[in-house]
Amino acid sequence: MTDRRQRIHELVLALLAHQDDLDLLLEDGGAVGPGPGELSNHPGQAMKRSQRVIRRYQALVHSAVTLDALIDQELTESPLASSMGGPAGPSTAAG
Repeated sequence: MTDRRQRIHELVLALLAHQDDLDLLLEDGGAVGPGPGELSNHPGQAMKRSQRVIRRYQALVHSAVTLDALIDQELTESPLASSMGGPAGPSTAAG
């Protein structure tokens, strides 16, 4: 596994650890959530639920990739930009 892929994998695991309700996909294509009565026998509802679960996991992966890219960008900035407070220069926020 490449270093970048390993970092993204670890970020996904960290993001998953912070999820309150984790839905899982079943072998038969359905999905089950942590609450009672969340499993439906209706094929249309099961498919919609599976799509929602997949979109949620995709969002977590996209978030991990974005975080990794931001971290990489921070680490590869020029020393001048880092000493001036980042890519946009010194912070002007009051407080």
